[in-house]
Amino acid sequence: MLGSISSYAQNKKELENKKAKLQKEIDFTNRQLKIVEKNKNSTAEQLAALRKKIQLREALIGTINSEISSIGGAIASTTKEISGLETELQKLKREYAVMIRNAYMTRNNYQLLMFIFAAEDFNQAYKRMKYLQQYGIFRRKQAVQILGTQEQLTGKMQELEHKKNEKTSLRNTEQKQKSTLEKEKKDQDKLLVKLTDSEKKLKKDLADKQAAKKKLDRAIENLIKKEIEAARKKAVAAGKKNITNNNVFTLTPEAAKLSNSFSGNKGLLPWPVNEGTISSMFGEHPHKELKGIMVKNNGIDIQSNRGATARSIFEGTVSGVITIPGAGKAVIIRHGDYLSVYSNLETVSVNTGDKVSTKQAIGTVAEGEGSKGEIHLEIWKNSSKLDPKNWLARK
Repeated sequence: MLGSISSYAQNKKELENKKAKLQKEIDFTNRQLKIVEKNKNSTAEQLAALRKKIQLREALIGTINSEISSIGGAIASTTKEISGLETELQKLKREYAVMIRNAYMTRNNYQLLMFIFAAEDFNQAYKRMKYLQQYGIFRRKQAVQILGTQEQLTGKMQELEHKKNEKTSLRNTEQKQKSTLEKEKKDQDKLLVKLTDSEKKLKKDLADKQAAKKKLDRAIENLIKKEIEAARKKAVAAGKKNITNNNVFTLTPEAAKLSNSFSGNKGLLPWPVNEGTISSMFGEHPHKELKGIMVKNNGIDIQSNRGATARSIFEGTVSGVITIPGAGKAVIIRHGDYLSVYSNLETVSVNTGDKVSTKQAIGTVAEGEGSKGEIHLEIWKNSSKLDPKNWLARK
């Protein structure tokens, strides 16, 4: 029983934590959606934010259902305990009634003495006397046990009532969440109709964005080639042998140490903004709104607030600061043979050659497709692109 109570309490705490986390994400998405809604031309962005909120709310409803199910199990367990206590109490009361009846029949002291003196010998008389003493003690213990069982039963009844009220409250919360979800889905359907009407504009915006990304890719690749070549020439001038090929950095001992440190922190690196959610994943995938169109992302896009502080995900040296039409300003930071790229920045607060530390501010986030802020993050190893999501710490 104790194990069951402990398991229920632990499960309840985990579900409550999950519910709080989901509600926090919904609140953040709501704030972003309100900002987006001010821009009449941000239909696609509204739809993406609304879909995100619908997903989170469905997950929240699922968590509430799990919590209701858990409480239902606890109610069933408590009901079973109450049934057992009631059975035990009835049994104790019946036994006690028999003892009281017997005590009433022998309430006369003369009868008790006659019972003792009617013994055949002294030993039997002594045993009869001890029997009467023990019978009295047992009767008092039985009375105490009945009171204890009644108190325990009262406590369990109160516990059951509390759990039933808690379950009712969760049911009401679930119904409210479902009503809100239904409204959000209707809003989504309206946006889909509006989005269909503006598909041509979306395609043009997508083409402009892809063109800007290609310019950014070329700028990064050119900068990486220059960095690799500069490192190779420096190594040759220093008399180093076994120089690496043209696509791989030639590392000094310090750079190799930094590179190993960066690699060792995979999955633990801080996010480039303090608060945000991933709005576009790494790699090639279907466009969220335009059917039949594939988009390629060399990094991830993180939705945040416009003007939010952009920060370095690890210590390193600024390799370059560039401006790309359509992609804002970009900062490239080298960490040994790894590079992190931060684009769509409104302002930049570092210069080429600067040493930066982990979480150091490097600029501010620019506006994305609508009125929200969005930062683009890429991670490279030499000339190979990596998925930044695998490197960032889980939220």
